[in-house]
Amino acid sequence: MTNPLPFPNALRERQLAVVDVEGNGQNPPEIIEIALLLLDGPTTLDALRSWLIRPQQPVTPIVTRKVHGITNADLADCPQWQEVADEIDEALCGRVLVAHNATVERKVLTAHLPDWNPPMILDTLRLAKTVWRGLDSYALDKLIERGQLDTSTIAGQGYHRAGYDTWAAWQLLCALITDGGLDWPELVTAAGLPEFLPVPEPEGGLW
Repeated sequence: MTNPLPFPNALRERQLAVVDVEGNGQNPPEIIEIALLLLDGPTTLDALRSWLIRPQQPVTPIVTRKVHGITNADLADCPQWQEVADEIDEALCGRVLVAHNATVERKVLTAHLPDWNPPMILDTLRLAKTVWRGLDSYALDKLIERGQLDTSTIAGQGYHRAGYDTWAAWQLLCALITDGGLDWPELVTAAGLPEFLPVPEPEGGLW
């Protein structure tokens, strides 16, 4: 693995929150783990925070087995969502959200934080499809391999744990901005969820 990539110039003077959530497999899903990496400039792994959260409905066996490995026993003594919601809401307030396949994070966070209103959401999945065209898979683990991203610093965690996926999404964002030679407007165009992009002005004259 390579060393963490340099902080991209496109992100300077931007306030970002890289986020990943894991759920209990129920419908509607409840967050059982969330990780946040708050960025106001160059950062280290020390800035990464994560919470395990005890849901109202149990974690389904299939999502434990096939996705994140988190069991109901792991969560038995953890706080419930309402005990950490204000802290997470405050941390996210006013920050551009970054996530891989960010529509998932947006949907779940909106359900859990009804007053949350991010200024922009950037999706590293959309960005990867623009910068690294023609790949067989755009799953986060495959993109980690493609970019030779450094996830070795996440001790004791693996793919589909919130802390690991958050740090991997951050490394991926840096790699894609660098490989694409993107400035901030180009990044927003390539990675922004459509509903956050400015409406293009119609072509033509005054008439």
